[in-house]
Amino acid sequence: METLKVDILNPKAKSLLKGLADLKLIRIQKERAKTDFSELLNKLRNNADKAPSIEEITKEVEEVRKARYEK
Repeated sequence: METLKVDILNPKAKSLLKGLADLKLIRIQKERAKTDFSELLNKLRNNADKAPSIEEITKEVEEVRKARYEK
């Protein structure tokens, strides 16, 4: 079995591919797109030993809120 990535430029091509899938000549699988969020999450998980504690996060949030409401 060989796997190929195909960019569909014309909607007619998609219907042709669906026809081939109906004949069980090919199988169509949608590729899950990687999101920016998942990339950020992976980056943060890789740096988990350097992650701030919940107390540090809470302190930072409180400082930002205080600065916002003082305006």
